Amino acid sequence: MKANSSQLSLFDYEGHNWSEDPTIAEREDSRRCEISSSASARKNETRGPNVKVVSLFSGAGGLDLGMIQAGCEVIWANDIDKDAVATYSRNIGSHITCADIKDISISDIPSADVIVGGFPCQGFSQANLLRTVDDERNDLYRFFLGAVVEKQPRFFIAENVRGILSLDGGRAIKRIVGDFENAGYIVKATLENLADYGVPQTRQRVFIIGQRKDISDKILFTVPPKTHGRDGVPKAWVSIKEALDEYPDPDKPNSCINHIYSSYKVEFRDFTGHRVTDPDKPCPTILARGNGKGGVCAIPHYNGNRRLTIRESATIQTFPEDFEFVGQMNSCYRQIGNAVPVMFAKLLGQELVRLERDVL
Repeated sequence: MKANSSQLSLFDYEGHNWSEDPTIAEREDSRRCEISSSASARKNETRGPNVKVVSLFSGAGGLDLGMIQAGCEVIWANDIDKDAVATYSRNIGSHITCADIKDISISDIPSADVIVGGFPCQGFSQANLLRTVDDERNDLYRFFLGAVVEKQPRFFIAENVRGILSLDGGRAIKRIVGDFENAGYIVKATLENLADYGVPQTRQRVFIIGQRKDISDKILFTVPPKTHGRDGVPKAWVSIKEALDEYPDPDKPNSCINHIYSSYKVEFRDFTGHRVTDPDKPCPTILARGNGKGGVCAIPHYNGNRRLTIRESATIQTFPEDFEFVGQMNSCYRQIGNAVPVMFAKLLGQELVRLERDVL
């Protein structure tokens, strides 16, 4: 199955066994859950102008995969998480390096047309009730800023959680935007609900987009038009049931990769990751943390009996079905929760390709 595929301008600032079950039965519905042997089929890649991209804080590669699908070329990527790097290498390419960005000299990072990344956001998240402007993780964006300052790409795209807008009474985002402006960029930040773009999930994220000032006196990058809406215009939001209903029961033999789920008990209460999941609405935001014991709180399945599997969570994040996550269950859930949905990343990449082809 393939998941069916608000721009609010805020600033015009210019533990499961992975072993295979030998008794897995063939399913009559052969269109589901088969692993492709073709890398190009996996990426659904299109050809376009040669937009070279450097990716920081790449994680499992949701943002990068979307860029590649749009026709961009990711020439260098980095993450500190070994499992995420292993997942990225297995599914996308060997151009990723596993290291703490603080131990990498910016001079060793290749120059590119675009720098992208979701700098670590835990300190900004509204799920983090202890968030503070002094959280050292909130300063990791400065590593991203340093790369932009030194490499001077034409564009940069930084993704973060909605909480970044209210951090320190809104002063944090103003500081961040101001830093990039001082680096020679026209900058805008936009809050998007990715359900408005066909992602089967109400996921609100902030995208900070910068364009080098010598390119134009106004920002040329346009956030793609919405394709879906709560009111059904242009099309209705994609529901979690539409995205997942054809997956086989994970408790029965099946051939789906990563189709296992957390045993963390489903107990409904009015708290993130514990609310009833409405089958006729997009999935709640896929999380990267939140069970209170250092683990990830997977969203409850709409059947009310279990939590989403790794595979189902990845589908909500619009990863291809043959994209295999590496690591223990909790690590896989975290990789997925930290990712940018591939479908939306592809739209961003297509805009970069359009600019390269038609404008620059």
